[in-house]
Amino acid sequence: MSKKNLIIVFVVAFLGSMLAINSSDFFKKSNEATYNSIQKRQSELGVNSVNVTYNTGVPAGLDFTTIADLATNSVVHIRSSYNARIKSNGFYQYKQGPSQSSGSGVIVSDDGYIVTNNHVVEDASEVQVVLNDNRSYAAKVIGTDPTTDLALLKIEVEALPFMAYGDSDEVKVGQWVLAVGNPFNLTSTVTAGIISAKARNIGILRDETNNIQVESFLQTDAVVNPGNSGGALIDINGRLIGINSAIASPTGSYAGYAFAIPVNLVKKVADDLLEFGVVQRGLLGIRINDVSAELAEQENLSVVQGVYVFEVQEGSGAQEGGIENKDVIIGVDGKEVTNTSELQELVARHRPGDKVEIELLRGDEKMNMLVELHNIGGTTKVVKRVSEALVEGSLFENVQGKEAEKLRIKAGVKLKELGEGKWKEAGIDEGFIITEVDKNAIASVDQLKRLMPQLEGQRVILLGLMENGDKTYYSVDW
Repeated sequence: MSKKNLIIVFVVAFLGSMLAINSSDFFKKSNEATYNSIQKRQSELGVNSVNVTYNTGVPAGLDFTTIADLATNSVVHIRSSYNARIKSNGFYQYKQGPSQSSGSGVIVSDDGYIVTNNHVVEDASEVQVVLNDNRSYAAKVIGTDPTTDLALLKIEVEALPFMAYGDSDEVKVGQWVLAVGNPFNLTSTVTAGIISAKARNIGILRDETNNIQVESFLQTDAVVNPGNSGGALIDINGRLIGINSAIASPTGSYAGYAFAIPVNLVKKVADDLLEFGVVQRGLLGIRINDVSAELAEQENLSVVQGVYVFEVQEGSGAQEGGIENKDVIIGVDGKEVTNTSELQELVARHRPGDKVEIELLRGDEKMNMLVELHNIGGTTKVVKRVSEALVEGSLFENVQGKEAEKLRIKAGVKLKELGEGKWKEAGIDEGFIITEVDKNAIASVDQLKRLMPQLEGQRVILLGLMENGDKTYYSVDW
């Protein structure tokens, strides 16, 4: 080959490599701009959980080695650090670093999104993710949802081995499953068992303000211990069917009962947190009870299973859709409903504005109602993450992240603009950052808005600091 031809080949190869690099950057940037659903991301990458034929039989020779090897590479070890709080001279102060806890998480996208439990990262000042190959990354908390005990994290790394979503509706009692996680800091631990029950409500989640917690756990006898929280429950196809969340035990260690959040709920919550930073919870607007034999006899019901409606809220989607007191709900969107846990999970998979088909019994008559779901505020609008809000005429804003770290606090709420009302009457200065109200830690304006109405008529002590870091407090007749 002549020297001239060699130069041409070199130039063409160089330009081709540059084009490939630039194209890669272009598609990466384009993907970041439009990426708001992990479910769609998995589908685009050729991992589609729709219409999958599930193998729920016993693996040949009870050999789980192949799926165990794949699964351990998609499950991470999470180490959460907390600022320790001590009381000194009547003030709470935060000192860096001595407190840590650990849990697990599941990689659900190739570019670093990780699903875990809310309680694994709740209130953490720093979250570290350790991969199965011992690489370690600082994680950003994209969003959390205490009502389902789920959280979404992000680490900045590409080409990760992620776990494909399964379909928890297809899970059968008695089928084989594996639990993968990091119990007692024993990394990459795999245990096997079966599905023992579905739609379990064990009363561990609490949302006393709105009462919209969702518990519809998959129960398994696969061994799960402290540290497994946030890890994977998988079927024998290696697909994620649940996020391990809790154990029932008199000792705090495994006693035969473990519980996982079903993946069909995980999918929706993760996508909400990714797109909005907060879960979009669609609500029927009813108060309900499980139907029992005693309730059926007392209310003269024609069934002994289902969900009994004892109150329909004024102006709710349920009222507008035609649901009435004493109706018994027996199905949602063609899926049978036998208890409140099943109903809550099926509804919680939807956003405000979605319409669901409710099958119910009114006396002996079977009826179908199309109901538009509302948000907690009674509208169908998207709920935005609250960063600032008016509280009793004054404007407050969140103090979080780097600003909070600079002030050596976990989080707080700053009085941004002082308006007419109780805050001004109490002599509180603009710039005051509230960290605690009557021994309740305050981390967001949303939390402050919910708490203050409950303290009406009381003398309230506000602890906090000014923008220069000087600690102070106010006493307010609320």
